[in-house]
Amino acid sequence: MDIRRAIEERHSVRRFLNEPIEGEALERLEAAIDGANRESGLHIQLVRDEPGAFTGLLAHYGRFSGVQNYLAMVGRKSRGLGQAVGYYGERIVLEAQDRGLNTCWVGGTFNHRKARYRVAAGEKLVCLIAIGYGEDQGKPHRSKAMAKCCELGSHQMPAWFAAGMEAALLAPTALNQQNFMFMLQDGQTASAFSTGGLFSDVDLGIVRYHFEAVSGHEVIAR
Repeated sequence: MDIRRAIEERHSVRRFLNEPIEGEALERLEAAIDGANRESGLHIQLVRDEPGAFTGLLAHYGRFSGVQNYLAMVGRKSRGLGQAVGYYGERIVLEAQDRGLNTCWVGGTFNHRKARYRVAAGEKLVCLIAIGYGEDQGKPHRSKAMAKCCELGSHQMPAWFAAGMEAALLAPTALNQQNFMFMLQDGQTASAFSTGGLFSDVDLGIVRYHFEAVSGHEVIAR
């Protein structure tokens, strides 16, 4: 996967074509889900050909149309669940983008009663990710200035940190809040924390994945 290109081309899409996910695209998507579940212990589920979750007033409010496939982001209740969902969910999102699919993270604007997913004892649903072939490719979101989302202390910004920050600023966040902060420690280590807001833990996981995938440096979550 060309991770940089996938990050640059991925935009949130809310209107989808009536075109099934099948063939190689489906195989790659299912492989990405299986890999994420094995590594993380999450219970991510692909729900196909099921339009019920995106019907009703909430879906209308969210301006969704034609959604028939989605990922149910389920995992065991824990302090780190939100970050894990964001991190591994975005990894799947970018794999999907590389296969010509479009996506949109969905926190609450879906029909909870009609959504189909399995939740075992001790698990919870965090959010959904709409997925399929979009009517268009979406539009870039506005980003904050990099200086407002990172702190360097007395250090110069290394090239790898700058590349990671550029990728993080392209990540989807709830309501496009971009409520996160990256810090450069001792000139060699990156850490990150949320500055609050709706779905802040999920957002932190998403931006961490973008940063790590492009920079090649692990991020310490605070």
